[in-house]
Amino acid sequence: MRYRHLLLFTLGIFFTSHLGAQVSITGETKKWHKITLTVDGPKTKEDDRSNPFLHYRMDVTLRHDSATYVVPGYFAADGDAGESGASSGNQWRAHFAPDRTGEWTYTISFRAGSNVAVTDNHNAGEPLPNLNGLRGAFTVSPTDKTGKDLRGKGRLLFHGRQYPVWAETGEIFFKCGTDAPENLLSYADFDGTFHDDGFRDELVKTWEPHLRDWNAGDPTWQDGKGKALIGAVNYLASEGLNSFSFLTLNIAGDDENVFPYVSHDNYERFDVSKLDQWETVFTHGERLGMFLHFKMSEVENQGLLDGGDLGTQRKLYYRELIARFGHHLALNWNVGEENGKWRGREETPVQTTSQRLAMARYFYENDPYRHHVVIHDGQEFYDIMGPESKYTGLSLQTNQPNFTNVYPDIRYWLDLSKKEDLKWAVAIDEPGDAQHSLVPDADNTEQQHDNARQNALWGGLLAGAWGVEWYFGYKHAHSDLSCQDFRSRDLFWDQCRYQQEFLEDQRLPLADMSPMNKTTSGENDWVLAQEGEVYLILLKRGEQGENILSVPAGEYTVSLFNPRTGKYDFRARPQGAKDGGIRLPVSEEEVGMDWVVLVRGV
Repeated sequence: MRYRHLLLFTLGIFFTSHLGAQVSITGETKKWHKITLTVDGPKTKEDDRSNPFLHYRMDVTLRHDSATYVVPGYFAADGDAGESGASSGNQWRAHFAPDRTGEWTYTISFRAGSNVAVTDNHNAGEPLPNLNGLRGAFTVSPTDKTGKDLRGKGRLLFHGRQYPVWAETGEIFFKCGTDAPENLLSYADFDGTFHDDGFRDELVKTWEPHLRDWNAGDPTWQDGKGKALIGAVNYLASEGLNSFSFLTLNIAGDDENVFPYVSHDNYERFDVSKLDQWETVFTHGERLGMFLHFKMSEVENQGLLDGGDLGTQRKLYYRELIARFGHHLALNWNVGEENGKWRGREETPVQTTSQRLAMARYFYENDPYRHHVVIHDGQEFYDIMGPESKYTGLSLQTNQPNFTNVYPDIRYWLDLSKKEDLKWAVAIDEPGDAQHSLVPDADNTEQQHDNARQNALWGGLLAGAWGVEWYFGYKHAHSDLSCQDFRSRDLFWDQCRYQQEFLEDQRLPLADMSPMNKTTSGENDWVLAQEGEVYLILLKRGEQGENILSVPAGEYTVSLFNPRTGKYDFRARPQGAKDGGIRLPVSEEEVGMDWVVLVRGV
């Protein structure tokens, strides 16, 4: 014991007896809502000689009669840092989103010691008197949320599923959102040193075009900051999109303005107030039905932390993200955008197979909610497809401006993952190519939006992907780095919304449907079907003449949907199978364009 006290003194860690220490529980104690447990812990600061992020460890074990979660805590400065800008204080907290009603008990572990935050031994270090072992209970009631608010839908569940489902409702989720700009969080209203540190300061965004989309009652911080970015999220939701994507670390990357740290060159101390402000944006998105796509590195900086290893810096980074944001109900951890060896020129060390596997394993072992964990190409995925892999899916990009390799790429990786018994969920997160991809409406010439709609939006769905996110090519205005106005693609977002409305209306049993392209006589049709029950068919542009769908004998209904307008030419028209087939309709309007046909058994 004397040695332990000497060690703590040497590290500069001092603590006093917290007689009668209390746990404050805030937030609505309802199922799926964020509940926050806060304690008065050691008083410290971001730049304290003894690093508060590394040399203290708070964990909260929460138990229900049928579940146990161990949730990491974090240093919260004065407890209101997003508003106050504080970098010091004695508030330590953990967030929890319960998945069951009834009584939950909690036990707090609070320990100090050298690098204790990143050790694999949860009992390492010295227990802090009157904090370690604090216990209590609270009662959780049912959620009262409805509509888009994800607290009415529950956590999004992936493991072993091609299509994720909402834990509360059991409904399948099909995402459609933005993969760009990757530097969404490079925002002038956030606290931090990135505004004027000499690293690509000209790329810091104001999001001013979306200031008009902020609504009275929406969140802000520090006397009205944040309105424009909150407005941008509002706009996406108003267009029917249900996800957005962002890098959380792009030091040494294309932008260099997004990082969770206090400075550009210190990877072990976090900017508490900035991360609180990120949380304000993420929470607002969740209440508008948004899936959060965390991209935690890019190709240029994959080896920035620990040379690519799962070492002190990388574990600390991942732990802070889990502690602060893991309670959100719909997210994935993308451990590396364009990861691995594929370009031939590398700014930092290229991560190896063992390093790529170790990142996923860390989240499997430390994220209490076991959120979806993916990796992005770059390097193809063969090396991470063994039985030891803890990935639950893939994040794909393609390289053709007309999106023609979206469908075959999705099919290839889905089929291979099933062959390897991995049961992965695959999303197409950068369809198209780097130069163009989803062009602005102003540049919509030569059928770019038609190609995007047919080959990626509907092609992704028909191939079996669980969603699509849209990249903005660098040869156009409002690009992956420069975009500050999502209205630059307003006309295309309408077509995305039409697909979402179609899926909401039809409630297709996607988990029971498989590609069956040979069931039609058309050579290029895409068919996703549950044989004899339901057939979703994309009739491609320019295809004319009689087209027969082969089906078992019986009665069916046929609907013809226009993916460009969101309207049905007709709905649920009765039709019997004749000679083992149904004649697929051809619209007399907009001949030569793509159409969606839905055939259901009666």
